[in-house]
Amino acid sequence: MRQRTLNNKQLSLYVILLIIAVALMASLRHCGTTANAHGAQHSGGDTIDIAIEYSPATYYSFDDTLGGFNYDLLRMMSCMVARAVKFHPFVTLSKALADLDEGIVDVVVGQFPLTAENRERYLFTDPIYIDRQVLVQRADSSALHSQLDLGGDTVHVVKNSPMAERIASLGREIGDTIYVISEETYGPEQLVMMVASGEIKRAVVNCQIATAVAARLKNIDTSVAISLSQFQPWVLRHDHAALCDSINAWHKRVTITSDYNRLYHRYFPD
Repeated sequence: MRQRTLNNKQLSLYVILLIIAVALMASLRHCGTTANAHGAQHSGGDTIDIAIEYSPATYYSFDDTLGGFNYDLLRMMSCMVARAVKFHPFVTLSKALADLDEGIVDVVVGQFPLTAENRERYLFTDPIYIDRQVLVQRADSSALHSQLDLGGDTVHVVKNSPMAERIASLGREIGDTIYVISEETYGPEQLVMMVASGEIKRAVVNCQIATAVAARLKNIDTSVAISLSQFQPWVLRHDHAALCDSINAWHKRVTITSDYNRLYHRYFPD
């Protein structure tokens, strides 16, 4: 199905609506934080509580339909092993990780690639898919054409995401400082939209998310890779080793099915 691009008027309206939606999510997040402080608990029993990121590649809603590769995969695994799951959608990674640390959720599914530094803090499942980090910028005369051009420039990333670590490492590689602004309120999809609207100049997000959002816009460039391909696992606490082993086993079982093959190629046609 052919996707439509948005003109400037439509884009401005979309961005305004998106910012309103994010503001409402932030308000709900604040309420959620208060509730957690007053005793919000894990679902209990055999239910697996999963924090899942709002993004085109992970979890989204369209009309009355829910979808996303990770969401559909988790539902497929849940049905296969008859294990109940409860989804807790999130925009900001820092909130999801806080809920993981507090034991409110068991698993975080979002933009959090596997790195040596992250392994010290969390337990990771086997890789679910492979992605890479890209520079998101407007496709105009100000667009950069290489990582080397980022010296002295500023990029926006989601707070607590590993993107900041990669950019710091890239700065050392090119021998120049790359300034990083960590966004606490907005998720990766919102950062792409903010670049498109001109609210911010550049951002770094995962390629799958950037490509999915940019497909509906006519002024976004995602051609500059910031990292090599990286494994994208799901995140658990270190005291959940048994659950991690179970998820890995369920994932292996489901990946040999024809249903999984159709699911994967629907979201990753290349």
